[in-house]
Amino acid sequence: MASTSMQILAFILALLGVLGATVATLLPNWKVSADVGSNIITAISQMQGLWMDCTWYSTGMFSCTLKYSVLSLPAYLQTARSAMVLSCVLATLGLCLATLGLKCARWGGGQRAKGRAALASGSCFVLAGVLCLVPASWFTNEVITSFLDSNVPESSKFEPGGAVYVAFVSAGLLLAAGLIFCASCPGKRDGAQELTISPADKLLQQQIHQQQLIQQAEYSLQDYV
Repeated sequence: MASTSMQILAFILALLGVLGATVATLLPNWKVSADVGSNIITAISQMQGLWMDCTWYSTGMFSCTLKYSVLSLPAYLQTARSAMVLSCVLATLGLCLATLGLKCARWGGGQRAKGRAALASGSCFVLAGVLCLVPASWFTNEVITSFLDSNVPESSKFEPGGAVYVAFVSAGLLLAAGLIFCASCPGKRDGAQELTISPADKLLQQQIHQQQLIQQAEYSLQDYV
């Protein structure tokens, strides 16, 4: 069973993962214009995210355009949107359950209830990590494939942006936190350990039981007299 300090570490990792996944979802730099060929002398930088496209002009102006139409977006972008939002929701739910499953917390019920809460929160973190990892990987694959395609003009080539790396790191943090919380759930082995009694404890229990029997006999004798 994981110690209390490991649970606290997992909670901190999960909190950082939730913040990272949320930031990655909102950032507009999932892919940025690549500085290749004639693009090197171009004084305009373009960024594309899940929700908006932004352009940085040579004059210092910065403008963004929201992607209102969902059906016009490619499949990998639609999937990335849905998966990242679900990842943030599940990770937030996992944080709420984790506060109940922490051993150091006084709320959340007994050890069995805390174990179930820890297992539920760990499952939410693992699912959130997978949902964050899949769109980041798919998005990166699409960007690299388009970059290596010779039919795509150099002015339209992009490379993975900072938001993708934030999503990868957040997915790793959520997966690590989820595994720790799942390991902190008491299983059959822990139950067997709780039921196992050492010989010294057995002897002490026998002595206590004998003393109780003697006291009961004395009380019965006194009542009889």
